[in-house]
Amino acid sequence: MRPGEAAIKQEYLVMLDEQPKQKEPPAQKESEVPEENHGKENESESASTEPPPPKKQKTKGQNKARPRTVPKVASEFRICPNVHRGTVCQYGDKCKFMHDVREYMEKKPKDIGEECINFQLTGKCKYGVECRYAKSHLTENYENIVVEEKYKEYLENYSEKDQNVLTRDLMNILRKKKFKYEKTSQYLKKMALVDSRPSRGEDGQQNTKNEMPGVPENVLNNNENTTVSKSQNHIPEKVTSQPEEATPSPATTVGCVTDEDVIKLRQCEKKKVDFKDKLYLAPLTTVGNLPYRRVCKRLGVDITCGEMAMSTNLLQGGQGEWALLRRHPSEDVFGVQICGGYPDSMSKVAELINAECNVDFIDINMGCPIDLVFKKGEGSALMGRLSKLEKVVRGMVEVSDIPITIKMRTGIYENKNTAHKVVPMIKEWGVGAMALHGRTREQRYTKAADWEYINQCAQLSDPIPFFGNGDILSFEDANLHRENTHVSGLMIARGALIKPWIFTEIKEQRHWDISSHERFEILREYTNFGLEHWGSDHKGVENTRRFLLEWLSFLHRYIPVGVLEQPPQKINQRPPAYVGRDDMETMLASRNANDWVKLSEMLLGPVPDNFIFLPKHKANSYS
Repeated sequence: MRPGEAAIKQEYLVMLDEQPKQKEPPAQKESEVPEENHGKENESESASTEPPPPKKQKTKGQNKARPRTVPKVASEFRICPNVHRGTVCQYGDKCKFMHDVREYMEKKPKDIGEECINFQLTGKCKYGVECRYAKSHLTENYENIVVEEKYKEYLENYSEKDQNVLTRDLMNILRKKKFKYEKTSQYLKKMALVDSRPSRGEDGQQNTKNEMPGVPENVLNNNENTTVSKSQNHIPEKVTSQPEEATPSPATTVGCVTDEDVIKLRQCEKKKVDFKDKLYLAPLTTVGNLPYRRVCKRLGVDITCGEMAMSTNLLQGGQGEWALLRRHPSEDVFGVQICGGYPDSMSKVAELINAECNVDFIDINMGCPIDLVFKKGEGSALMGRLSKLEKVVRGMVEVSDIPITIKMRTGIYENKNTAHKVVPMIKEWGVGAMALHGRTREQRYTKAADWEYINQCAQLSDPIPFFGNGDILSFEDANLHRENTHVSGLMIARGALIKPWIFTEIKEQRHWDISSHERFEILREYTNFGLEHWGSDHKGVENTRRFLLEWLSFLHRYIPVGVLEQPPQKINQRPPAYVGRDDMETMLASRNANDWVKLSEMLLGPVPDNFIFLPKHKANSYS
């Protein structure tokens, strides 16, 4: 057994020595060495004019140059949308799509299966002839079959607002910037009158840049009648205005007499969420989609949260970003995570979600380590911009009728934890709950999670609910951290990707030696959820395949309990190459992406020509 590898029973390692070894490149012969290099082998490096070899870079981050995962279909092989809707195409011969349905069906790839999941659930498949399971709901003349009673019942129970669907009317309002953010406007005006001093970062240096992008500089700079009390970290603990007898500010005030005291909800009147003793599925970018959350919900998770959504894209009515807010009826406690770094945009998003979506809480992303996000002052960068963070949190709490929560890391730099300074401040700003991932931004996943520090911060957050996150892969890990710390609940991320049945294990207090058949059925369930969510046409099938493969890049790390020498598996241990108890278990354990593609073909049919899959993340996330 190599260092860092899990201990596997000897009988499952019998094939290890028979695996072919990689051949090393042949050594260069002396006769092949260029003449100008003869006799220079023993010279010192200082005398050499050759540049030093480049340092080997660590494999981390993203595969940014990976090929397109969802191949496009040429227009001449697609049916015209007007024909699909049963209307006449206004472009005639100039239209680049196909208009003959019979010809389209002859050239269309063979159906994947006999039963369409969307037709079974709703009584009508909206994809019609484009569906990859079309034979189950088409007549001989290629007309779409509709089960009227079942479809009518589906429409009666379906609510776009409850499922957080971006309607066309709302999209037009957002793109034309006609949505009225009344509560946010009041908050920004109030902030413009009480805060005119430059912001200070974690290092104490002044930042002369306007902290309120939506408020004019002259309004911020003309306010002379405010007092700010400063703490040791230069963070305003309390902001108060001068008494009424003081000289009025030269800045023009708007709405000095309002009905804010009448309509504003007090903290005790806002919606409450019971976070205590709950299992929380962390917001997971790319893989934490709605079909995956449905799988985890069936396997016992209590709280789910959508993928990270960018505030500016939501305000602009981006369909792709709004898709991250979708909610399934089975998600009884559901939140959305928003990433942003400015008080005006974050407050607007909170007000927009309150008005147009059905969610139980809004989570502020204060832990994303990605450079693209960090350099914009968002994600984990907010831990070093505490003055701006206060405006963001206070603004979202003020305009929101549902709890605002925060997920953060222990700090930005590897050897400098700062969360213990931030937690007491956040507690005073009115948040509903906090979650702490036990690593800094620079550490990413290269070190073990610091649960002693998580416990220290959990004690500082009392009585605000506090979740600990990091390195939980078994019910024994969960028990250890729950019993020895003051956390209110546990947040699980990578552990749920490697084995989503971890929630069942924690609740039933057992190691589940799940069979390969049961694991494959979970994958089948996921693909059905994916076809229901992304669609059963070509694009929907390939989207489902793409996200399934991304999940398999984590799922293959699971080591079955019956194969381990001594359970439980630890998250920082690599699974060695081993042979499973049957062929399916061996394939599920494969580290070869081609085997993952074969698994997807067993569920979603053959892949398109020239299909190549490369996982989004390079890092294998072992410490």
